[in-house]
Amino acid sequence: MSGMNAEFFEAIELIEKEKGIPQDYMLERIRTALLTAFKRDNPDGDTTGQLENGEDSVVVEIDKDKKTIAMYVRKTVTAEEDIEDPRVQMTPDEAHIYNKKAQIGDIVSIPVETKKFGRIAAQAAKQVIIQGIREAERGIIFDEFTSKEHEILTGVVTRVDSRTGNVSIRINSNSEFTEAMLPAGEAIKDEKLTEGDRIKVYVVEVRKLTRGPQVLISRTHPGLVKRLFELEVPEIFDGTVEIRSIAREAGSRTKMAVWSADPEVDPIGACVGPRGGRVAAIVEELHGEKIDIIHFSEDPEQYIASALSPAEVLSVEILEEGRSCRVIVPDSQLSLAIGKEGQNARLAARLTGYKIDIKAEKDAL
Repeated sequence: MSGMNAEFFEAIELIEKEKGIPQDYMLERIRTALLTAFKRDNPDGDTTGQLENGEDSVVVEIDKDKKTIAMYVRKTVTAEEDIEDPRVQMTPDEAHIYNKKAQIGDIVSIPVETKKFGRIAAQAAKQVIIQGIREAERGIIFDEFTSKEHEILTGVVTRVDSRTGNVSIRINSNSEFTEAMLPAGEAIKDEKLTEGDRIKVYVVEVRKLTRGPQVLISRTHPGLVKRLFELEVPEIFDGTVEIRSIAREAGSRTKMAVWSADPEVDPIGACVGPRGGRVAAIVEELHGEKIDIIHFSEDPEQYIASALSPAEVLSVEILEEGRSCRVIVPDSQLSLAIGKEGQNARLAARLTGYKIDIKAEKDAL
């Protein structure tokens, strides 16, 4: 295959430079591909087998410096009367055609004819190069996006399927790009997306599939709100303020419990920001989703009372059975505490992990 050797070696050098795939990895792939192709082209098996020492009788020799690839069938020189397997044994007379000094017990290498080998090699090399590039690109993309699991990435809407509501989004991380599907169930309710829109998405998981990496993204995941606050609030980013819990009904309302070990820091004030600028930026990104920021407390009664904000709470009684409690609110605050379609109470329960039974003051007597 002398005609394509230089070309082939130049190609894999270029691939190493541009795609970062090591030459040795590609050469190992070509070796395997050549052996497979050679065995496939000799299905009768008269040229392949194993030598007595367990080594394969067919070998590929690759010389990077001389830029040559050659294939040999190796056979052990055996007395004519002792030959049992002509695939791996040859008589001294046959051996002398290739090596005049060959003696019984020696292993002689027979070159596979250039014409036949050249055709196999050219096909195999082409396939390995194409597959190698594809695999490397998939691997690079997989590694890049796996490192972004549970992070926010910015994407551009490339297609909206009006029938299913699914949205194709081209997301990028550093210099790598991939297409990801935002299923209708992971999109914010009533959010109208059109081609060309730039949006932020939360990377839930990256899966390795045969056709390439699949990046699972979401706009409804509570992690999206958490990461948006980390980007917007330096005190959260540096750990001064901690987000202890988030409960979210995407597109409508989020409750978030925050806490700081530093008594000098107001965690709610840090999240709201000067003139409400920080929280306003997040609300805008989430197309008007309301965000309640409350104080986290180790005291469950205090925590539950805060979680029902903006409603005023008179008392919280923790019940013995399970994680449940009874909350008393002023008569005028009952509908606010429960919220529209029960949303406020539902989110407070999810945020605190307590089952909450809310009663008006007049009904509690």
